[in-house]
Amino acid sequence: MSRSAKRPRQAPGPHPRKRGSGGRMLSYIERKSPVHALAGAVKFIVFLLWSILTMAGYDTRVMAVMAGLGLLLFFISRIKFREAASIFKVMSVFLALNLAAVYLFAPEQGVAVYHSRHVILEGAGRFTLTAEQLFYEFNIFLKYIMIIPPAILLMVCTHPSEFAASLNRIGLPYTIAYAVSLTMRYVPDVQRDYETISQAQQARGIELAKRRSDGKRVSPLKRLRGSVRLLLPLIFSSLDRIDVVSHALELRGFGKHKKRTWYSARPFSAADIAVLAAASLLFALGLWVTFKDGDRFYNPFL
Repeated sequence: MSRSAKRPRQAPGPHPRKRGSGGRMLSYIERKSPVHALAGAVKFIVFLLWSILTMAGYDTRVMAVMAGLGLLLFFISRIKFREAASIFKVMSVFLALNLAAVYLFAPEQGVAVYHSRHVILEGAGRFTLTAEQLFYEFNIFLKYIMIIPPAILLMVCTHPSEFAASLNRIGLPYTIAYAVSLTMRYVPDVQRDYETISQAQQARGIELAKRRSDGKRVSPLKRLRGSVRLLLPLIFSSLDRIDVVSHALELRGFGKHKKRTWYSARPFSAADIAVLAAASLLFALGLWVTFKDGDRFYNPFL
């Protein structure tokens, strides 16, 4: 056979998954960005201030600015949307259910909050669409947009060990800080177990995909039943991992001493102090704007 003879063409195999394109939910993603460079304790304190401001009021102006800042931080962190797409999809479902439930059970809540009534569309019975209700639900939407990006960044931009060391440095007992670190490490392990169990169950003929190998669609009910069958082995594998970790900690005398050293501990930098100062200033300014007129609701209908 001559060298010029063509070799038989091989069947195309599966495309290799690009790193980061199918990242696990809520797992640490290493990047070189200003957000990653901050100390874990700084990110945690900023997130706490952000959360308090989110829960404190319904001032649309404050929430819109904070939502824009959250999206800007997400862009600065260099985390790609597809790497956190699964989280955004889940939160979008919860947001849609929440907005629908608010209108279903309290279609006049906006009228009660803003003390006015501007009818947009007359409905059946008590279901009348008002501008106040739309504005109220828009504020709920803003609350989600305001809190979701910082929450995701806290998880995916902070290494668990460094985060635990930072929490212990600001006064949290190291046992609790270490428990937080284990939780952050445990989430991707659970996802990995779920994928492994899912593939094993599909190899046994349990339908979990949207389409079968012959191209026929699988009904949502069958997929739901198949997903339920994954729960029991997932629970047992999780309990087994918890048992192994607890025995390992006990054998090493974890919790015997009041203090411990951290390999990943590092002092606050000038950037950390500057971010804390800016976050505290924004927090105080947001509270002042929200409560300066004695009401935490911004009312454009006055």
